Amino acid sequence: MIDKGNAAPIDQYWMGYAAELARRGWYSSPPNPRVGCVLVRNNRMLGEGWHAVTGGAHAERAALADVKKNGGRAQNATAYVTLEPCCVQGRTPPCTDALIKAGIARVVIGSLDPNPAVHGGGAQALHEAGIQVTTRVNESACMALNPGFDKRMRTGMPRLRIKMALTLDGRIAAANGESQWLTGRAARTDGHRLRAECGAVLVGRGTLTADDPELSVRLPGHGWRQPRPVVVDRELAITSDARLVDSERGPVIFTLADNTKRAAELKAKGAHIHCVAAQTGGLDLEAILHTLASDYAINDVLVEAGPTLSGALVEQNLVDGFVFYMAPKLLGNGGRGALDLPGVDSLSAARDLVIERVDPVGPDWRITAKPKPTSSSCLPES
Repeated sequence: MIDKGNAAPIDQYWMGYAAELARRGWYSSPPNPRVGCVLVRNNRMLGEGWHAVTGGAHAERAALADVKKNGGRAQNATAYVTLEPCCVQGRTPPCTDALIKAGIARVVIGSLDPNPAVHGGGAQALHEAGIQVTTRVNESACMALNPGFDKRMRTGMPRLRIKMALTLDGRIAAANGESQWLTGRAARTDGHRLRAECGAVLVGRGTLTADDPELSVRLPGHGWRQPRPVVVDRELAITSDARLVDSERGPVIFTLADNTKRAAELKAKGAHIHCVAAQTGGLDLEAILHTLASDYAINDVLVEAGPTLSGALVEQNLVDGFVFYMAPKLLGNGGRGALDLPGVDSLSAARDLVIERVDPVGPDWRITAKPKPTSSSCLPES
């Protein structure tokens, strides 16, 4: 029998600890999920592990190795794992095999793997091997570790968030176009951390022309994973000397233009060029997001575009969240607005957001929000 959510307080405690371990791979494990594992016997921890980097040991194998390093054995122990152990061969062998071979007596799982190749199969394989299995312990907290991975596995689309710096009166630039810097150093540093947790940063041609951004993570220390730059450029006007054209990061450029010469120049510098279908007013944005998920395994996309592209993404209901860095400034009617959206005639037609958090960041405020969910947007339960 596989128990669902039937967990004692001690199970919730150890699963909470496993979730803390998973967070250690917050910036380094994607596109793989963030997973933590702790091995316990008689309420005593034998070993711990987390998935540190794609291609490296999964959390379960890291925890088993930790037990061995400590001179112990995992036989008859309980394994607390934030995500269902994999049962298929990937870059590493199935973790279910390792747990069975180690003689684990019980496995407590936080959330089932949304990957259709695994979903429910890992728990079933353990059960068929005679291991007691309990699922969905601290499920919401464990699912919160991997929102982008979860969405990509379930829908074939990455999680998409819009990041913007703006004033208290909703302006992102002065009348002359000046926008650097609306916010202070602390907010800009926080924005770099946000980049670091995403697989791609998306901009449009307008931002590229105005700022020539690098779209890189520039934080103290070494080893920060760099997001892949993504450009929506209808006319393929970007040139190979743009700062984000970096062979190491392999920028992805989506266009309507069949400019063979320009494409060859960009490809020679490591860029990937995709010609996509046109939509009214621009490119097929949904197709772009599907390509980022399927071809590049992108879990999370951070949009740092201007009002036109950002507004189009909102209008097409492709946005999962917003991160607004709000500066205590006023720019007035001449300032540029944050989003180009069709106006509404009444408050009842407004797009409602849910404010998730409001945090001070230096002299500024970070507001984290998401579109108010509707019944049609809810994913079915597994």
